[in-house]
Parts: sequence; C-alpha cells; structure tokens
Amino acid sequence: MSATPHQADSRYAMARLFVTLLIMTVGSSGMYVVSVVLPAVQADFGVARADASLPYTMLMIGFGIGGVVMGKLADRYGVMWPLLLGAACVGGGYIASSFATSILAFSLVQALLIGLGSGAVFAPLVADTSLWFVKRRGMAVAVCASGNYLAGAVWPPIVQRFVESSGWRATYVGLGLICGLAMAGLALFMRTRPPATVMAAAPTTAAGRAAAASTMRPFGLSLGVAQGLLCIAGVACCVAMAMPQVHIVAYCTDLGYGAARGAQMLSLMLACGIVSRLVSGAICDRIGGLRTLLLGSVLQCVALLLFLPFDGMVPLFVVSALFGLFQGGIVPSYAIIVREYFPPAEASARVGTIIGCTLLGMALGGWMSGMVFDLTGSYHAAFLNGIGWNLLNMTIAITLLVRVRRMARQAAFA
Repeated sequence: MSATPHQADSRYAMARLFVTLLIMTVGSSGMYVVSVVLPAVQADFGVARADASLPYTMLMIGFGIGGVVMGKLADRYGVMWPLLLGAACVGGGYIASSFATSILAFSLVQALLIGLGSGAVFAPLVADTSLWFVKRRGMAVAVCASGNYLAGAVWPPIVQRFVESSGWRATYVGLGLICGLAMAGLALFMRTRPPATVMAAAPTTAAGRAAAASTMRPFGLSLGVAQGLLCIAGVACCVAMAMPQVHIVAYCTDLGYGAARGAQMLSLMLACGIVSRLVSGAICDRIGGLRTLLLGSVLQCVALLLFLPFDGMVPLFVVSALFGLFQGGIVPSYAIIVREYFPPAEASARVGTIIGCTLLGMALGGWMSGMVFDLTGSYHAAFLNGIGWNLLNMTIAITLLVRVRRMARQAAFA
C-alpha cells in the first residue's frame, strides 16, 4: 500500500488519534474484566487465589506476544489488518470463555484469543500514533495510551453490575458481541498508512540526536543491549504495577468491603491513570522519555509504600487514586524512548517487543502476588515484592540516564 497524502500533525492525524483512543478503550477491556470477575471465577471453579490469578497471567502473556506479532504485521501491512484480526479474536474469546468448564480452559482462551487479540490495540497503535506526530509526540502517544486506562475506568463498574445481576458467563457473551463488532467497525477507519517523511525522520530531542549520531548506539550501547535493558525495566515496573491493579478487588473482598467497592477503587485508579498519562505526555515533550520513565518509577514506588500502612476503606480509595496518578505515564514513556533513540522504521516491532515485556511483567506480577498471598495469607508481602521489582526499574532508568549525561559531556568537550 502506498504512503498517505496526509501529513503528520494534520487534522487527519488528530481525527485518527480520536479513533485510536476509541479502539484502545474497547480492545483493552479484557485485561480489566478478568480482574473484576476473579472472585466469581474462583468461586465457580473452586480454586485457590493463585489458580484464580492464572487467567490474568495467561491473558497478559498472550497480550505481550500479540503485541510483537501484530506490531510486525502493522509494519508490513498497516495497522488496519491486525486490528480486524484482533477484533475477531477478542469477540470470539469472550464468547468462548463463557463456555469454559475449568480454570485451565478459561485461562487458555484468555491467552490464545482475548490476549492475542488485545495485543493488536496497544503496541501497534502506540507505534502508529508516534509516526503521525512530530510536534507534541509525547502528548499524542499519551492520549492514545490513555485509552488503555479509560477502558479500566469504564469497564469494571459496568461489568461488576452485570456479573451481580446476570453472572459472569452471560456478561462475557455480551462483551464478546459488543467489543468484537465495535473494534471491527472502528478498524476500517485506520486503513491509511503513516506518511513516509515521518518514517524517515530523525529523533527530535537533543538526547535522541546525540544517540543517533553515535553510530546508532543508544546510551552508548549496542541496539540489542539497549533494548534488552529496556525490556528488563519494562518487566520490573509492571510486576510492581500489577499488584494493585490485579488484586485490588480481591483485596477489598478479603478486608470485608466487598467486590463492588474493589471495582470502584480499580475504576478510580485507572481514571486517575488517564490524567497521569496526559500530564506525563506533556512532561515528556519537555524532558524526554527517559527522565519521564524515572519520574514515574519513583512516584509509583512511593504509592506502593503507602499501601502498607493503610487498609481502611477511605484511605484505600485515596491511595488507589494516588497510585493511578503516579504510575500512568510509565508504559507510554517506553514508546517515546524508542522514537528518541532507535530507528523510526523499526518503531512498531521495537515498541511491540518492549510493551510485550511490560505485559509479561503484568502477567508475572498478577500470578506472583496471588502466590505470595497463598503462602503468607496476606497482601503485605505481595506489596513488598512489588516494591523490590520497582527498585530494579529505577536502577535501570538511573543507569541509562547517567550514561546519556556522560555521552553529552563527552560530546561537549570533543
């Protein structure tokens, strides 16, 4: 397919961003719906908390693999075709899940259909958006990625209400029809390919230009090593992030506040995450992706620490809101880092790989938190586990930032 006559930062690009936001909101529903139905699924299948957390883990693994596969398809054929495939997988996956007779079957459907299909909407759309904007690219990517959290704000209370009135199986059938058809219809608006001028554009920040000038050695490292460190950082930050997002409903149930209160906290957390992503996008345009990553990592660690001393209902609402406000800009910052330090023509594949690692972190964190709970009978140890992983992310971000500053000083004296 030939390059588009539309240009970056045009009215068409803005309209496309709005459609992208809608697709992201619908297609990302699966990762939040499975958290809401966790107590009901656990009761239905009669399994332990760690086993009940397995569907989320499998979904996120599928989500991560889907991001890599769909990203490569998007680089080659454009983003519309992966979105159509994703719509079929998500819609069919919800309906197939409603007929599951065991936790294993339910988990496999989450991975092979819902997870794989959802992978078409995050990394490919984030990468696609980064190629349609030069000015305020950070804000555009933040708006796109906010659809993921908008899904978390919209779907949990709706799904919880239908689970209470109709059961989780009937709710999944309805979700399959609505999400599958909506994704497919919206995908048809995404046929146009990104402008060739942006695909060939150089990094736009001083740090990015310095890295590009150094024979394409980001942070003074080879492309593979640099991406590998970002992948490890992605796993670490999202292991920590998964603890509240996956288990807040179950945590509130254990404390006696009920699943409905937990769903409200999750919705509040992710609604605040929307604000965080937009603010972080504006910050990213000023200070770059790497510094934004470090800022979000530090603030997320602070929020996790606040979960330890407070378990009252009102304090939990406050801390959940703070957690959302603090960590929403972390994942989108990886896409900006890729655009600043790596070749633009490889954007979808590289963003897909790193985002896939963040989703692997979410999967690992969701399962690990359930396992720690089963071993200790408390979520306090699970929060401490998340804090430890968060510190690993901070260490990598600081290391890369130090290397960038060292390279800048060497260039200044050269």
